[in-house]
Amino acid sequence: MKGTKGRRRFIDYPRQGREGPRRWLPSWRLWLGTLSFGVLSLAGLFAIVYANVDIPDENEAAAQEATVYYWADGSQMVSVGAVNRQNVTLDNVPDSVENSVIAAENATFYSDPGISVQGIARAVVNMVSGEETQGGSTITQQYVKNTYLSQDQTVTRKVKEFIIALKVSNQKSKQEILRGYLNTSWFGRGSYGIQAAAHAYYGIDASRLNPSQGALLAALLKGSEQYDPGLSKANHQRAVERWSWILDRQVATGKMSEEERAKYREFPEPRAPAKPTSQAGQTGYLVDVANKFVKSETGLTDADLARGGYRIHTTFDKQRTHRLEKAVTDVRRQHIDPKKRAADNYVEFGAASVRPKDGAILAVYGGTDATRHFSNNADTTAVPAGSAFKPFVLATALQQQVGRPEEPQVSGEAQPADWTSRFGDLRGALMKAENPPFVQAGKVLGLERIRDLAVAAGLREESMARLEQTFPLGTSAPSAIRMASAYTTFVNGGLHADPYAVSSMTYGGRKIHGFDRAEPDQVLDAGVAQQVSASLEGLGWRSLGLPGDGASSQPVAAGRTEPGDRMKSAWFIGSPLAGPGAGSGTDAAGRGGEGAGDEPTTAVTMFRNKPGAPELLPMQGVGGDGKGLGTALPPKVWSAYRNAS
Repeated sequence: MKGTKGRRRFIDYPRQGREGPRRWLPSWRLWLGTLSFGVLSLAGLFAIVYANVDIPDENEAAAQEATVYYWADGSQMVSVGAVNRQNVTLDNVPDSVENSVIAAENATFYSDPGISVQGIARAVVNMVSGEETQGGSTITQQYVKNTYLSQDQTVTRKVKEFIIALKVSNQKSKQEILRGYLNTSWFGRGSYGIQAAAHAYYGIDASRLNPSQGALLAALLKGSEQYDPGLSKANHQRAVERWSWILDRQVATGKMSEEERAKYREFPEPRAPAKPTSQAGQTGYLVDVANKFVKSETGLTDADLARGGYRIHTTFDKQRTHRLEKAVTDVRRQHIDPKKRAADNYVEFGAASVRPKDGAILAVYGGTDATRHFSNNADTTAVPAGSAFKPFVLATALQQQVGRPEEPQVSGEAQPADWTSRFGDLRGALMKAENPPFVQAGKVLGLERIRDLAVAAGLREESMARLEQTFPLGTSAPSAIRMASAYTTFVNGGLHADPYAVSSMTYGGRKIHGFDRAEPDQVLDAGVAQQVSASLEGLGWRSLGLPGDGASSQPVAAGRTEPGDRMKSAWFIGSPLAGPGAGSGTDAAGRGGEGAGDEPTTAVTMFRNKPGAPELLPMQGVGGDGKGLGTALPPKVWSAYRNAS
């Protein structure tokens, strides 16, 4: 165009005087200008945000509310109240404890500007991509999150944390920040702050903590659910490794001499975890089950729940829970006598009831008292199932027959000739407590197939044992809750609903999402479920006695361990069926009938567990002569529970 020749453009792109690809390659001036513009824009944006984000008021611990748990009928079960925190000054915190915390969480605390750009960037990228947020925040950032912000894992909250951390670092001394951090951090066991933690783990004031104890408490800042050594063996191992690393880290950073480090070679075992007295009896176990479900469904943590303010409506039936506790207590009093028999020492019971139609957990028995026996026996995964696992092998074999249309389908009366040659008479072997047919079935069916069906029916994969020859005989160790849940599949026409403990939850009057229930899955053919239930009904009569012998006249589908089992446990799982001749308690369409859907399936387990012992103790002689390794006692608990008014 006339008059434009030789005129220089503000942005020379596409480039004049260039041909071919070079015309479209930006010049170094354009690259530099674009980069400079971007940097200046970001700086300007940062300045605007920095100027408009103020340091909010500190969270007031006094404003925190208790978390309230409700029974299924809406009545209050327990109020777990407000934040357990006792603020202390740094004068009351030994230097060794401060050094442990800094070594563990932020070695550059005294020299950094209060932020970690790399940590913030990684957290933002992970949140945007939907991955789990990783650590990397400085002590200042963690203090800001604890003191001024919510615990939400959002990009907006992370940006605010970044800005406020810069301002706090400019306005507060490092000593003020460290004091605030030590007083607001979550250490587990219901304790916020170093003072409450010192009492929860060692029963002393923070001022009396030695360097070794301080290193263990510092290890808990990484996550008490993973590092509280009193919760599990895996936790204990992780805690020991991190405790040792923190002490070594102090040597590496010049905060502890080699000679001082050499004094702390023995792990400072904390006291056993304890529940508050408001959670005595079964209440603590119920809260434990409810909290685990809440965390799995919402992503909330123990620290979040401990801050309070939640209203949690559970599925637990008050009357059934009391009846289950009474049944265990009565059977223990009548048949377990440690003063008379050494074998009756360290006997533990666990039990759970699950409603077949929707998976609601109606009752649990976790132990004698949650304030004295911390481990929840209804939710442990350390007790082998023994013969109570065999129905899953039978179901797998029957399901395979259904899946082979070229062969006659197994009926309730007769078996195809092929059946016995391939699997042995599994239903007869179940009644006679014979093992070889189940070992043979494992070889023919494949152990993976048996495991997969058991998991689909409701057992957790992590509770499954190694796939060895004895796997079909019950070497896996599911919890009582999961055993009860899986057995509901047999009486519910092959339908399985995942167990759940919380029906709804609110915070500040707002509904928390994540508690909508999915429809049950058809994990077994309805006919297969009916046949397994029919076999279990016979086992139920054999275990509980015939009508007129003091047993309930209602048919019962039941699984159990046998006196010949070599496992260190005794189980009984019972499901009242819909009525005489009802078989599995399903209607013609294979859906769970009224009896199967409303009456719970209940699993009762018994074992011997000496605190500190690496394995369960033998069951020989438990309950006296004639009790068959204690296997006669879980059916008595179930019967007492079932017949209680």
